[in-house]
Amino acid sequence: GGVRLMRKKIIQYSPKLKMIARELRKSSTVSERRLWRYLRRKQIQGYRFHRQFLISVYIVDFYCPDLKLVIEIDGICHAGKQEYDLYQEKKLEKLGLKVLGFTDEEVKNGIEGVLCRIEEWIMEYTPLAPQKGGSL
Repeated sequence: GGVRLMRKKIIQYSPKLKMIARELRKSSTVSERRLWRYLRRKQIQGYRFHRQFLISVYIVDFYCPDLKLVIEIDGICHAGKQEYDLYQEKKLEKLGLKVLGFTDEEVKNGIEGVLCRIEEWIMEYTPLAPQKGGSL
């Protein structure tokens, strides 16, 4: 399988998922594209995010390696999958990652609130770290 270094920790991932992740990037949802506009190019306090990122057997919507932060948007395709989503979140947390989840509606109709929650989490996670540049 594939191996990825995630901030001094090696995480295995399935190479079969690499093609799926590539396709997901091409066919992103409206909410994913909207949030990506703000996460890309280190616009959130200078942190770099990746989209449709492979971690273990999962493809997460967005991931910041410096913060060990996963951001997931649960849209219509996630309806009825709450148990699986919770299982995935627990597995990712066991890898030392933090998961922030937002609904499709939150991103579509309240992007400012979503961005504020992300920035608040970063400030709480890195209270003594200087900002890396760039902010909302």
